[in-house]
Amino acid sequence: MMARTASYVPKTDPGVPSFSLGFTDSSHEGASTQETEREKSPEAANLIEQLDSLVQRIASSAAKGKNTSPQIQRETGGESSAKFETLGGMNQIPDDMKQKCYIWGTRLKEDADGNTNEYEEMCTLIGQGEYILMRMHLASLQAKSDIESQIVSAICLILNNKNEKRFKEQIYCLPPDIVCMALSDHPNGEFVSPKTKKEFRVEAYPSFIPFIDRKKLTSHPYIFAPVCYSGHWWLWLINTRKRKCQILDPLHKKAPTDERKAINKFTGYVFSRLITYAGGEPLQKGEREKEIKSPYVKISGQKTSYDCAVYVMKWMELIEPENIKKGKYQWDNWPQEEVDHYRVEYASRILFSEMNKQRDRAIRESSAIRLSKPSSVLLSPFCQINSADIETG
Repeated sequence: MMARTASYVPKTDPGVPSFSLGFTDSSHEGASTQETEREKSPEAANLIEQLDSLVQRIASSAAKGKNTSPQIQRETGGESSAKFETLGGMNQIPDDMKQKCYIWGTRLKEDADGNTNEYEEMCTLIGQGEYILMRMHLASLQAKSDIESQIVSAICLILNNKNEKRFKEQIYCLPPDIVCMALSDHPNGEFVSPKTKKEFRVEAYPSFIPFIDRKKLTSHPYIFAPVCYSGHWWLWLINTRKRKCQILDPLHKKAPTDERKAINKFTGYVFSRLITYAGGEPLQKGEREKEIKSPYVKISGQKTSYDCAVYVMKWMELIEPENIKKGKYQWDNWPQEEVDHYRVEYASRILFSEMNKQRDRAIRESSAIRLSKPSSVLLSPFCQINSADIETG
């Protein structure tokens, strides 16, 4: 099932320098290669073989009772290799392959007629249904761009499939599709939609219901629920045992406006209805369900106006709800270069996920990109790529 696909145009900033990347794309759109010639390159075939071999080894170790799920660790942009998620566990891939994946997945191409490939299907995550990502969704990982909700949903689906206790038993990451659509239909948090003249009902969004794991939504003690409104993301932490909610906002320490307060009340109602739809108990009963309290947690957050989704996605991986004390969460915030690097990380995390049935293609076509020399510049999503950076001969 495909998520909504609003047209995406990457933002540009004339103040951002353009770097010559020194790579070639051996699969550029002007090539007349026949299908029979698009065999896996030795490099791609070898990488796929290594990935499959790793999964088999992990499965074998698990059968012997070994614990193969490492603790979550912070990744840094300067590491020589980076961890990425698969259903079987964690694997190591070189940074250059990660960079190639980012370049391949996020670069929009334009043909002679001015048409772009933004609607090209790039990823199909297999879970409770088929969640499809197009190139324009991945392109939102480009520098200084607002990240599309489909990317956040994809990360939720991938985290929920991690083979570790945190996500198998404790925390469920609720994909934001339904709440984002509900906020579109109920702007400013009106409980009666000015569009449909009806109150919110989960059944009104059948396209996204398959991606809700009803069992985890009602069994896990915590729900992490990303929310986006007017281009800004924040994260709800819902304690399903105590029926208490808190908000982690990368930019605000309290609701900035009365409108946001109204939106938070409506959003709490949506989450309560979703839990009830899945067979659980509402967060509040009767009319109090429309007055759910959601105090803000004081936490260090974003340093820019466009990284809110990055923070929300990383918080879903790292935040320990029980460590929130007196409305505060103490932690060491990331340096900006590390936040920038996460945009590169998420491209490979999604495209190389074992949930992606097009993973072999992602590996093959990422491998086809040639980096003429290693460069720390390539790790930064602030590289502006244009035709002068690509050798087509």
